Amino acid sequence: MSHIPRKRFGQHFLHDPAWIARIVQAIKPEADDFMVEIGPGQGALTAPLLERLERLHAVELDRDLTAQLRHRFPPERLILHSANALAFDFAALTAPPRLLRIVGNLPYNISTPLLFRLLEQRHAIVDMHFMLQREVVERMAAEPGSKRYGRLTVMLSLYATIEPLFDIGPGAFKPPPRVWSSIVRLTPRTRPLAAITDSTVFAQVVSSVFSQRRKTLANGLKHWLSKEQILSLGLDPSVRGETLAAGSFAALANLAHQNIISSGREGPE
Repeated sequence: MSHIPRKRFGQHFLHDPAWIARIVQAIKPEADDFMVEIGPGQGALTAPLLERLERLHAVELDRDLTAQLRHRFPPERLILHSANALAFDFAALTAPPRLLRIVGNLPYNISTPLLFRLLEQRHAIVDMHFMLQREVVERMAAEPGSKRYGRLTVMLSLYATIEPLFDIGPGAFKPPPRVWSSIVRLTPRTRPLAAITDSTVFAQVVSSVFSQRRKTLANGLKHWLSKEQILSLGLDPSVRGETLAAGSFAALANLAHQNIISSGREGPE
């Protein structure tokens, strides 16, 4: 059955057998893995995964593609969930000690919120292999002080290790996208890189810094912390926040949370 790729779903279907084989090799699926594929599309990756797995769960939003997949694969082998991955409860599919392995080709328009959503469910996930725009992967794995380093880097690195694997050119897809793609492996940490007192305050502090990249740390956080408080953490208030590692952001957020508690406020002044 033919399918016209839909722009609103960001559909670009991988079709090159060599790249498909390399992705499967990177994932290394074992027969009894509890694996979930996000956005199986026309089944280019689904089919070789099922050659190695006893069964595979898949979450697909496009109902036309879901119908094609149901026609192509036996229901006892491919368990399809017709749903939006952003609202899907992945953790409900299994229970410890059996953890999920998640794979997928993530559309650009949902990649960041979906990564955050999945890390909220990291207790149920052993690893994730995703195809994303190369620029997004570069931001995910960026080093402090580099041009790509930002909110996404800090928020993800706190909860997962990030390993870019290889790039894939536009010609491997139909229709070809305008950008290169990359395969990345995320492995949730058993413990966050640094202790966080309040995850909401942490996210707000990180956002405050990176929404004003050119400002100094003191100016970016002036509604949260004084210069003296920043200095008390051994940090220089005059540097830009983009030079700080995730652990320093955690320390800043924890102190900001103390300010909120001690003052009885609900947020920054």
